[in-house]
Amino acid sequence: MGTGEPGRVAELRAVVEQRLAGFERRAVERPDLKRSAVTLTLVTTGSEGLADGLAFLLTRRATTLRKHAGQWALPGGRSDPDETITETARRELAEEVGLELGEDAVLGLLDDYPTRSGYVITPIVLWAGEVGELTPNPDEVAHLYRVPLADIDHEPRFITIPESEAPVIQVPLFDRFVHAPTGAVLYQLRELLLHARPTRVDHLEQPVFAWR
Repeated sequence: MGTGEPGRVAELRAVVEQRLAGFERRAVERPDLKRSAVTLTLVTTGSEGLADGLAFLLTRRATTLRKHAGQWALPGGRSDPDETITETARRELAEEVGLELGEDAVLGLLDDYPTRSGYVITPIVLWAGEVGELTPNPDEVAHLYRVPLADIDHEPRFITIPESEAPVIQVPLFDRFVHAPTGAVLYQLRELLLHARPTRVDHLEQPVFAWR
């Protein structure tokens, strides 16, 4: 089922399921925006505890992509017609990193996040457990990372910009900063899973370079 003792892995999954089950997510109904999903795919690391025992998959987008090239991103993309949002998430995960998961891998959903570039993003939390070597699609992914939850268990930085009254979130990672929308989603994941705090993030601003 996962790396290490099966009982401990089951306990990790149970904690995640419990915290997601008690979370009342906010959905955004914006017919003017396109629907999309991103995946928070949890994999086991073999270490102890929630923060060190679980990691999520994070990508660096290929530099050849037409939009948001080279940016940090969670696997995901736009929904196809007649496709549920969880089907979108699982399809995009398979297309980008070669990991196919069934509907039973869906643990829950976080808050919708409307973007400046015309999308409503729904974050889908997926359970992958023990995962071997993956082969990312080079047309979409430059690098694939397995990031322990402990690596995002730091207070984010909030800055102001002249273009907006809302604060821009910056999540420290890899000696750099991850901005919204990815940074906002990771912040909510950290708050909910590691601290059991239902923190809202849809009001947090993106940097101007991500508006297009």
